[in-house]
Amino acid sequence: MSPFVRSSRFGTFFWPILAWVLALLFFFPIFWMVLTSFKTDADAVKPEFLFFFTPTLENYFNMTENYDYWRFAINSGITSVFATLFTLSVGVPAAYAMAFNPSRHTKDILVWMLSTKMLPAAAVLYPMTFLTKNMLGLFDTHFLVILVLSLINLPIVIWMLFTYFKEIPKEIIEAGKMDGVSFWGEMGDIVLPLAWGGLASTALLCFIFCWNEAYWTVRLTTTDAATLSKLIEGNRAPEGLFFGRLSAVSTAAVGPIVVLGWFCQKQLVRGLTFGAVK
Repeated sequence: MSPFVRSSRFGTFFWPILAWVLALLFFFPIFWMVLTSFKTDADAVKPEFLFFFTPTLENYFNMTENYDYWRFAINSGITSVFATLFTLSVGVPAAYAMAFNPSRHTKDILVWMLSTKMLPAAAVLYPMTFLTKNMLGLFDTHFLVILVLSLINLPIVIWMLFTYFKEIPKEIIEAGKMDGVSFWGEMGDIVLPLAWGGLASTALLCFIFCWNEAYWTVRLTTTDAATLSKLIEGNRAPEGLFFGRLSAVSTAAVGPIVVLGWFCQKQLVRGLTFGAVK
């Protein structure tokens, strides 16, 4: 038997096993979080109750009855949806202009936008808090959270859309212009339908980033515009963390995103592989 055949058989078994091991390693923290959410706070810190314990829904009932989970969830939904829509309304025209009407400074602008992601958030925390609380009066408002989330994700959105738009053949755009298609007709009938997969995946990722953002939503809100990140952060006390309640709240916060990603996985994969060689 040739070495090539032995190597092929080895790879047939080895790579799937390695993939399963890596998948289980990545999935285990989520599994452990869900498992802990059905334990009491006392059982969650006892090693003898790793798997053998009496499941309880006390943490979930406590979350909805005493911690007003739905108000925080609605705030997360409002800010994530509107921040995604606002980011796309700015990112689509910007990416379109740089993809189809580039200048000699286009690459420099793209690099500059991406460099803003390198700024440590803690460096601008104090001026942001001072301006929004003492001067602008926007502290703990939905408008402030939506604006901050939009600005945070705008560079990534423009980069992704720019990549997708660049994959559209310019000949199709030129043919549309020769037929007398207006700018809005070009956008609505040619560009967006061709880049729909990339646009949908960008919107989904932007929504996930907005939903998962914790640093700014915790520090720029108190009660009125507080999101699920604020609720999760509140499950701690001087005596320690309430692991059972914390896991229940975290599971409830992760659940909608997991369900959304599951139903949109085909669109997400299509968008992430847009323009790939097939």
